Amino acid sequence: MDNKELSLSKKLLVSYKERLENEILKRSIKLKIPSKVCQENINNNNEINELKKLINELDNLTSKH
Repeated sequence: MDNKELSLSKKLLVSYKERLENEILKRSIKLKIPSKVCQENINNNNEINELKKLINELDNLTSKH
């Protein structure tokens, strides 16, 4: 993979992660869940955590190239 592909992959993953976080926020507001609990849900979400790891790995790859 070249830097352009890595950057694009990273952008897509970041975008997806943000959409997931926003969806959790929207649903929490709709259900009147306290913001602290909502933030805990985001922080403990397995999919979001995996995305963060992948984004971090892509950051490391792009910095090596």
